[in-house]
Amino acid sequence: MSAHCQLTGRAPAFGKQVSHSHRRTSRRFDPNIQRKRYWLASEGRHVRLRLSAKGIRTVDTIGVEAAVARIRARGGKV
Repeated sequence: MSAHCQLTGRAPAFGKQVSHSHRRTSRRFDPNIQRKRYWLASEGRHVRLRLSAKGIRTVDTIGVEAAVARIRARGGKV
């Protein structure tokens, strides 16, 4: 499963690993993706979301109902 946040859209970034001798090799910076379960009162069920740490803080700020509405507006399945 890919490392994408359902809410913020954060995806892996790519860069270079630089050794002591300055040889450069490709590497990948993955976002901090967590699986969180929230109670969605309007539908009377729990939803499980794959969120980055920033996405979790966003849900705490705007609420789970607004977050699910944003995910659905982006075309995501909840």
